[in-house]
Amino acid sequence: MSLAMKYLSVLSLVLLISASVSKAQYSEFGVGAGVSYYMGDLNPDVPFKKVLPAGGVFYRYNFNDRFSARGMFSVGYVMGDDAKSKVQSQLERNLRFESWLFEFAITGEFNFFKYAPGDMQHPITPFLFGGIAVFKFNPRATAGDGHTYELQPLGTEGQGTTYYPDRKKYSLTNAAIPFGLGVKANISKTFSVGLEWGMRYTFTDYLDDVSGTYASPDVIQAERGDIAYELANRSNLTDEVLEGRQRGNSKTNDWYSFAMVTLSFNLKAKPAKCPAYQ
Repeated sequence: MSLAMKYLSVLSLVLLISASVSKAQYSEFGVGAGVSYYMGDLNPDVPFKKVLPAGGVFYRYNFNDRFSARGMFSVGYVMGDDAKSKVQSQLERNLRFESWLFEFAITGEFNFFKYAPGDMQHPITPFLFGGIAVFKFNPRATAGDGHTYELQPLGTEGQGTTYYPDRKKYSLTNAAIPFGLGVKANISKTFSVGLEWGMRYTFTDYLDDVSGTYASPDVIQAERGDIAYELANRSNLTDEVLEGRQRGNSKTNDWYSFAMVTLSFNLKAKPAKCPAYQ
């Protein structure tokens, strides 16, 4: 988390510098709609695999025609399924998960061209963005009884059991670094539209409830019950073979992404100076 705080400090400094040299300010309120997806142990390398609906609301403050800052609350849904992979090891592992994502992000934006909401002389620009985010997730999976269960309380890798005291339960609230690119355009003096795609590097490897090695099935069943026993190991391989073997790649953290179309409303513009006082 210390890296996230350093990143936030640098971002704040950049935004303060931008504000100090600003010439005009414009506020916007907007909404976004699009898709979300996940990349991690159950989908290591295929962007836009299993996209699901996402949306959000945001407030943007434009310091000048190059720099702006945005606060955005987004909601998305992600899932991963080993059974949809072509990799043999994933097919054998046969794990799956799904989760809601609730994110609040503060990002800075840099416009490649001069741009201001409502300015029809400079109506369009591509832009880059980056910042810091806090998000909440809760991986779940459906068991053989047809019910869907929250995975974190089950300790599917032995977290929270007496036999594995070093395996602590992971937090369902974490930090992420959002970054990406997009394009925004004025369609009138009041409204603007945009298209953007952003990745989120997270500070957790448990977005999908998969990270380390298989725990003892006897321990899981004894301390967490039959449902935990089932959802911890869904493969066709024997428990004796899997115990202690790699369940996920703990050396890489998980990612998620939002791709959205946005519509924003120009709330307030700084009035232009009267020509007599120029």
